[in-house]
Amino acid sequence: MPLLPRMVPVLVLWLAVCLAETWAVDRGNFKTCDQSAFCKRQRALKPGESPYRALLETMELTNTRLTLQLINDNNKVRLLLELYRLQGNITRVKINELKPLKPRYEVPDVLIREPPTEPLSLLSQDENGVVLSLGSESQRVIISARPFRLDIMEGSDVLMSLNSRGLLTFEHLRMRKDTQADPEAEKKEEADPANQAETTKEEEEKVEDGMWEETFKSHSDSKPNGPSAISLDFSLPGVEHVYGIPEHADTLRLKTTENGDPYRLYNLDVFQYELYNPMALYGAVPVMLAHNTQRTTGIFWLNAAETWVDISSNTAGKTVFGKMLDYVQGSSETPQTDVRWISESGIIDVFLMLGPTPKDVFSQYASLTGTQSFPPLASLGYHQCRWNYNDQEDVQSVDAGFDEHDIPYDFIWLDIEHTDGKRYFTWDPHKFATPKEMLQGLMDKKRKLVAIVDPHIKVDSNYKIHNEIRSKGFYIKNKDGGDYEGWCWPGSASYPDFFRADMRAWWASMFAYDQYEGSMENMYTWNDMNEPSVFNGPEVTMHKDTVHGAWEHRDVHNLYGFYVQMATAEGLIQRSGGIERPFVLTRAFFAGSQRYGAVWTGDNAAEWDHLKISIPMCLSLGLVGISFCGADVGGFFKSPSTELLVRWYQTGAYQPFFRAHAHLDTPRREPWLFGPENTALIREAVRQRYTLLPYWYQQFYHAHRTGEPIMRPLWVEYPQDPATFAVDDEFLIGRDLLVHPVTEEGARGVTAYLPGKDTVWFDIHTFQKHNGAQNLYIPVTMSSIPVFQRGGSIIPRKVRVRRSSTCMEHDPYTLYVALNLQRTAEGELYIDDGHTFNYEKKEFIHRRLSFAKNILSSVNLAPDAQFTTRSWIERVVILGASKPSKVTLQTADGQDSQLEFDFDASMSVLTLRKPGMNAGADWTVMLQ
Repeated sequence: MPLLPRMVPVLVLWLAVCLAETWAVDRGNFKTCDQSAFCKRQRALKPGESPYRALLETMELTNTRLTLQLINDNNKVRLLLELYRLQGNITRVKINELKPLKPRYEVPDVLIREPPTEPLSLLSQDENGVVLSLGSESQRVIISARPFRLDIMEGSDVLMSLNSRGLLTFEHLRMRKDTQADPEAEKKEEADPANQAETTKEEEEKVEDGMWEETFKSHSDSKPNGPSAISLDFSLPGVEHVYGIPEHADTLRLKTTENGDPYRLYNLDVFQYELYNPMALYGAVPVMLAHNTQRTTGIFWLNAAETWVDISSNTAGKTVFGKMLDYVQGSSETPQTDVRWISESGIIDVFLMLGPTPKDVFSQYASLTGTQSFPPLASLGYHQCRWNYNDQEDVQSVDAGFDEHDIPYDFIWLDIEHTDGKRYFTWDPHKFATPKEMLQGLMDKKRKLVAIVDPHIKVDSNYKIHNEIRSKGFYIKNKDGGDYEGWCWPGSASYPDFFRADMRAWWASMFAYDQYEGSMENMYTWNDMNEPSVFNGPEVTMHKDTVHGAWEHRDVHNLYGFYVQMATAEGLIQRSGGIERPFVLTRAFFAGSQRYGAVWTGDNAAEWDHLKISIPMCLSLGLVGISFCGADVGGFFKSPSTELLVRWYQTGAYQPFFRAHAHLDTPRREPWLFGPENTALIREAVRQRYTLLPYWYQQFYHAHRTGEPIMRPLWVEYPQDPATFAVDDEFLIGRDLLVHPVTEEGARGVTAYLPGKDTVWFDIHTFQKHNGAQNLYIPVTMSSIPVFQRGGSIIPRKVRVRRSSTCMEHDPYTLYVALNLQRTAEGELYIDDGHTFNYEKKEFIHRRLSFAKNILSSVNLAPDAQFTTRSWIERVVILGASKPSKVTLQTADGQDSQLEFDFDASMSVLTLRKPGMNAGADWTVMLQ
């Protein structure tokens, strides 16, 4: 074998390890705003008089939209403003060049449909501006002409202002003046008055400043279209708390950025990322939520190019004493947060979601980009992963280890080493010689496997996948028209152009069982490195001047991972003839990625701060629609102490995606390798996850129907309690479970805030009752996971934990009924087959469980649905109960029977034993 091909994998691994070591300490591989020419240029503009003026005489108003030209008085370039009132209290604002030199990119495929409009009506107009009604007299849009400004008002309150600080900029496309250009195109530009930009001396001097070419480290960006950046500012009166714009390793409440870089949205492969800074990470969702005690609103900036978000506040930096002093002195300054979005290219296309409640905003965003996909039930169980399980025997041994130590799990994972030389859709012929045999062994135990399929394709003429993509012309092209090549795990690799629908269809077809040799129905997919990661590229990603048909990569970058996951999910659906739900994990994502599967927080480290940051990172993702989120349990890099590992399992068991993962160079860390005591602690955490799977599954069904987050911040349910607004070390699962994981080393206690003035909370382990609206100190030991059930809720659990979730399918339910101060409670029970799309054909059970006036009942919420279950109710535990003299069960057929019960007077807990009714039936239990 020649030396060079044998050396390629070694060189790639060496390069990756070197980069990893660098990235742990050196931020210099990634740009700051000052090093990103368009960000530096835009940020240099100071608030003040905007050059943009609305030309009111150009206004046209139809039943569905308003159009209006804006002119930049400095260079005479005209823009076209479009304003739409959308169904559901959303306003859409689009701004583009009136007559661009060539089309500017508008993001496709992210919106689930063209949003339906509602009528706009003109209320008044004069030479200074126009006033439009948003459906009622109280909600209006005011467009001011000079300078251009747009305000949305309700009554006398300004909800949001656009360009109130005068930071709208729109760098028009133009011909380059300092080189030989196409004279015909230049004549066309000069002949068109809409494009007649009077290039000032200042603009000419700036030509050298990264407008037409840019260098970062050894990489050069040719910028053939020149400057094309856009920017717009938004003012949010009365707002001090803003959230969202993931992905960042930062607090839930976004910080002001005046003294540092803006938050960056640019999908990048960042090994062992730093915490508490605004650097870009693997995914980008350009959605921000603003909240105060009166209202929640949202801003969705639909742009896929590199984007920076500046945040400033007039209350930032003020101490509590300073705010009190303002109050005492009668200071009239209203709190206000100002946000500025800056993108490298494309158009301004922004959706203003006007709430007014948090759940209204979730519904509004879901109406635009869709809801969280409804995953197979098994994917909500525990996942065991590392880079890498060595061979089939290793997989078999790890699988047996879970049985031997009585720890349930559903999925085992294979990283890149399972392939034949990093050729995806293949198996190592020596280590994984009979993959179907391995998969069948897992299937016999009702378990599953995930294999990685990355979107960098080894350049190798003996590799079928590469040959097909090349022959079909499906690779991304470099600026000179050839197939783009970069370095990644296989060595030299090319990258499929997932922006092409025909390429995505071909990719999906590769998951068919007769195409993906060795695959079976219990095998699912992991898309990693899909930012895309290019080891030798600028910022470890693709050059911006590569080409996707008519568009440069700079226009579309943040969409690449979205399309990879879309095509992969479609492949898993198609292989089953459209019957089975897919499971696809992605590292890179964008708005709308929730429709295709799960995400995780990437290459974290075995450090306590990384455990802590997993909470706000997943909370931020949930707020912008992506509920299926988790972090690598134990940390990907480095080796956790046993205490950290146990605490991470206890935290991960209460996050939506629950997977342990570890780096190639770390010691093995299967749950039973740390002594019997720690094995028992980990086993208990995993078992708690499995007992609550009925509740988790119900939350995913609800998220799929409504767009509401599963793992949610306290303020979502307690929007008028300012004490909840910045809490990010605890969270709710749905409405009814509050979790405060132990994330401090050596902790002997935690202080949890229990919200709700007239609410009670029950410790789910001890059934101790606590009042809401208090900070509760909770002593903890290594076995403690502080979790509370809200009084007024009913939560179903399955307490017979087996080796996988599928083995528990027909097991009975225990209902935990937590009474509120009014001695009532409500909950739901949702059951379907757990893995197909048949729920869309009304094949499910959905029941309302309620307790009032000492009667517990189950009522059908979906009388038109058809499904049967063998599961029954084997126990009911009522917290905060009184002792009855007798308990009577009445079933749908009119039969009455007396139930056995136990009553613990010290804890006010009533347990009804063996009621035995079918989980899908109507029934009533009366306490007398």
